[in-house]
Amino acid sequence: MKKIHLIAIGGAIMHNLAIALKRKGYEVTGSDDIIFDPAKSNLRKEALLPNEGWSPANIHDGIDQIILGMHAKPDNPELLKAQELGIPIASFPEFVAKISENKKRLVVAGSHGKTTTTAMIMHVLRKCNVDFDYLVGSSIEGFDLSVRLSDAPLIVVEGDEYLSSPIDRRPKFLWYHPDISIITGIAYDHINVFPTYDLYLSAFADFIATHKKEDEIIWFEGDLEIEKLMKASSCTSTPYRTPEYEIKKGKCSVKYEGQLIPLEIIGEHNLQNMESARIACNRIGIEDLQFLEAMSDFSGAGRRMEKIYDRNEQVVYRDFAHSPSKLKATINAVHSTYTGRPLLAVFELHTFSSLNEEFLPHYEDSMKESQASIVYMDPEVFRHKNKEPLSTEFIKSCFGDVEVITSKSELIEVVNRHFYEGYHLLLMSSGTFSGAKFNFS
Repeated sequence: MKKIHLIAIGGAIMHNLAIALKRKGYEVTGSDDIIFDPAKSNLRKEALLPNEGWSPANIHDGIDQIILGMHAKPDNPELLKAQELGIPIASFPEFVAKISENKKRLVVAGSHGKTTTTAMIMHVLRKCNVDFDYLVGSSIEGFDLSVRLSDAPLIVVEGDEYLSSPIDRRPKFLWYHPDISIITGIAYDHINVFPTYDLYLSAFADFIATHKKEDEIIWFEGDLEIEKLMKASSCTSTPYRTPEYEIKKGKCSVKYEGQLIPLEIIGEHNLQNMESARIACNRIGIEDLQFLEAMSDFSGAGRRMEKIYDRNEQVVYRDFAHSPSKLKATINAVHSTYTGRPLLAVFELHTFSSLNEEFLPHYEDSMKESQASIVYMDPEVFRHKNKEPLSTEFIKSCFGDVEVITSKSELIEVVNRHFYEGYHLLLMSSGTFSGAKFNFS
């Protein structure tokens, strides 16, 4: 296999995969109908930026492999041409699984925390000079790409339960067949793909079933759903719990053999993520103290508990949180770590699930630990998705005691005012708050 064409090359993983493949020596081309930054700049820098638009002329029998991204549709003209010519077509998880089948495979799965946990493992392995490949869904400090493909004997993968491609509706993580897995927790998400909770659970049951008897699954013992699913598995089962820790003056330290090791991360959910990463790294040969010392300067993955302001005992955090369980965990992390000032939590309705009237009641009491709470809804997002905007009254009935804001200018004014009044701020969204620019200075 020498020539690879990526349909929907502009995706977050897809454009990183294209760059990684080029660096590995493949001849790489790609296409997309529209490409945004940072993908556009990254592809241009590597001389991989295509002209925007789909064209069957891009597809010919000189191509050895098509990698199909989720952004393409089943009737994509390039996909149809590839099918007509009989060119092998794979989703990116299928492709990555295939070229890493002879490596030791460590996969991090779960409804929440998988990006952060994967990033923790990557951070520690890099600091401990372990040679490894990886695939992760975010930018990670110290790594120029979110994908690496080399001759390393180990690959670390963030295992997503979302669909593999427009023509392959299996969850991505079913492809990887890991030797070691982590399951951080299960909480209902992706209602557009899994219309019922039972269907969502079945995806994780199917993932567990891909493990052989000699494989190991590391899972959070506080999650009753995982515990039930693990009872049907014959592989090695390793539950983990929250490690002992203490918080002083906004600084979290983990306890280890009578000593305190200070950390940059905050929140019990991140300490749980760290504990699962520690066990996984043990299996690769990293000792506990070596792991904790390497973790001491880990500050997080891109947009995951990212501290963007810290002055005069006032902090502002930005986080990718978008599901009910993520909101609860993230708010609790800031609320329990930084005392002495009130907390304003701001959440943007942006994902398909959070914009869905049937799913929204799952957010009940998810923001109750903050002293002030805002839910931001941009009516333009609903119009773009051909949906009727939700009413302010309905949103309040789902969340509880929150202020609902539908204007970007009002959001900026309210957030800035709370900042000037001395509140800690937590901004949670998988979007951009309609491009709002806040004044934290």
